[in-house]
Amino acid sequence: MHVIQNDYLKVSVDPYGAQLMSILASDGTEFLWQGDPKYWKDRSPNLFPTVSRLTDGVYQLDGNWYEMGLHGFARHSMFDVAKAEADYLELQLTDSPETLVNYPRKFTFTIAYKLEKNTLQILFKVENHSDKEMPFAVGGHPGFNVPLAPGKEFEDYYLRFSEPCKPETFVMAEDGKFYGETALYPLEDDRILRLRHSLFKIDGVFLMKAAKEVTLEAEGEKHSVTVSYPDMNYVGFWHAPYPDTPYVCIEPWSSMGSTTPVRAIFEEKEDLMRLAPGKTYENHWSIRCDF
Repeated sequence: MHVIQNDYLKVSVDPYGAQLMSILASDGTEFLWQGDPKYWKDRSPNLFPTVSRLTDGVYQLDGNWYEMGLHGFARHSMFDVAKAEADYLELQLTDSPETLVNYPRKFTFTIAYKLEKNTLQILFKVENHSDKEMPFAVGGHPGFNVPLAPGKEFEDYYLRFSEPCKPETFVMAEDGKFYGETALYPLEDDRILRLRHSLFKIDGVFLMKAAKEVTLEAEGEKHSVTVSYPDMNYVGFWHAPYPDTPYVCIEPWSSMGSTTPVRAIFEEKEDLMRLAPGKTYENHWSIRCDF
């Protein structure tokens, strides 16, 4: 386990998946979901080289078909420490014979965590070491405790976007699959999504064309979490489908998984990131904890 800290936050990171394990405030508040397997054993997976589900768990690249599980393989991979300082940690995953079986590209995937007062800055960096274009997706999946402090209930909390917006969503069928249909997703005053467990009965809420920052908060409660994702195209909200689940995930994604029952051909999938040989891609996002 690796730890970075300052006067505001103490952050723990597991090199397995480069996953956040704790975001502990100086007042003793644990902001990050702690992985109770009764509900969801993970805490904050990092998603690469795919996000969400692919139809039939497969995709085509270079004319060949490959298997790819939910959210890609980075979350189940051991990262190496590239740099470690008191308030900064940089972890790296490189291609291997195991990754090449499912993803025929040579790469380095770097995740950097840096503390700036009460904000955790996060960098995803992808380097393409192949001689072919590299299609991929990146995403975050942090879960946050709800409630964040005693005296509140899950339904007291809401998600507030930083500015008015009229997001769209892929319509999810009762079987939990997408069939290509999109619709406007109404927000209260074009900004507010109030939490209720029924939102997650089938799966989650996945939005595009939303504002690039959202805050998890409750009226009269000073503890809140703000996730900013200026370079992500989607944001998702999710928890396991139980009526007493005590957390919610705020998930900034660069891309979506399969949005139709048709198997994905990566050369044709429009929302994937595409990185030329020898080039580098960066995506910055952040988690601010107020208390």
